[in-house]
Amino acid sequence: VYIPQANAAEGKLIHGIDVYTVATLKELVEHLKGKNMLTPLPKENILQNNNRIYHVDFADVKGQLVARRALEIAAAGGHSILMVGSPGCGKTMLARRLVTILPPMTEAEALEVTKIYSIVGLLPQADSVMLERPFRSPHHSISGSALLGGGSTPRPGEVTLAHNGVLFLDELPEFERATLEMLRQPLEDGEVSISRVRAAMTFPSKFILCAAQNPCPCGFLGDSVHRCSCKQSEIDSYKRKISGPLMDRIDMQINLSRVEFSELKTKEKGESSAAIRERVVKARLLQQERLEALGMHCNAQMGRSEVVKYCQLDAAAQNVMERYFNMLNLSARSHDRILKVARTIADLAGSESIEAVHLAEAIQLRTSVRP
Repeated sequence: VYIPQANAAEGKLIHGIDVYTVATLKELVEHLKGKNMLTPLPKENILQNNNRIYHVDFADVKGQLVARRALEIAAAGGHSILMVGSPGCGKTMLARRLVTILPPMTEAEALEVTKIYSIVGLLPQADSVMLERPFRSPHHSISGSALLGGGSTPRPGEVTLAHNGVLFLDELPEFERATLEMLRQPLEDGEVSISRVRAAMTFPSKFILCAAQNPCPCGFLGDSVHRCSCKQSEIDSYKRKISGPLMDRIDMQINLSRVEFSELKTKEKGESSAAIRERVVKARLLQQERLEALGMHCNAQMGRSEVVKYCQLDAAAQNVMERYFNMLNLSARSHDRILKVARTIADLAGSESIEAVHLAEAIQLRTSVRP
């Protein structure tokens, strides 16, 4: 393969084939005629410089133990999550630290992300490969084509730029409803298809959706200090901005409470991102051993047949599932997503089987935010 010299850093990453860089067409012609022979690029180990340095850490987070636990589960299984809480309770702070506890990318994942960023011209000039998992946080004014991709010749959008990483949507109800509805396909299929007159493209979009929102327009519904000033009709209208089908595709939906002063003033640091990441990596290894032959990397990617095979419940757990399924009028999709989250919780605990305690936690994390 012959490529421009400007792409030499990327060419070094391709194994199994000779890659040459050329400056001019004349240089290429002379090489093909046997004159002034070019030398193939030396190969480079993609992961040799994968020393990630983050400027944020979970150790900085005060309180919010439930949210920290939920984000650990999200990272371990690749699950989507919605955090609902009043302004200033730490939703954005927590979301921006999610990427710090994700496992390092494999060589295949790094190449996938690198190709995407190279195509759209976002690959940093100093880097030959993307080693850090993407964290994309588009503004709520984003258009549907910018989110999913588009143009006369289709180009990747934010859901593809977040592939193998995190897509953070802050103030979720402020996004256009029609734009949010476009997320249903990538959340379900892990890819997005775009058809235009000139071309039809399918882009990968396997990302962790992390969303955050206030409980009401003023932001203080259920707050322990500030009184909510919204009318019930305003609250209902605010909640209706997120459709039921989209909410059904979000694995975990949790409420965040106000951080108390006693938690803020403590000098004790919370658990670090590195310590949490160790547990996440161990859980991901279990999932890779289980699912690698199927081309999957984490529990969130399992389909119906994999859920039936790998998420079997014992009698006690089955009774818990049946009771809450009927009590909360859960959908079949909710049923499967709860089981996948429970499988991840069991993996974090090092358990081969899903026990009632794992399932109960998964149900709580799924149903604490009600319509």
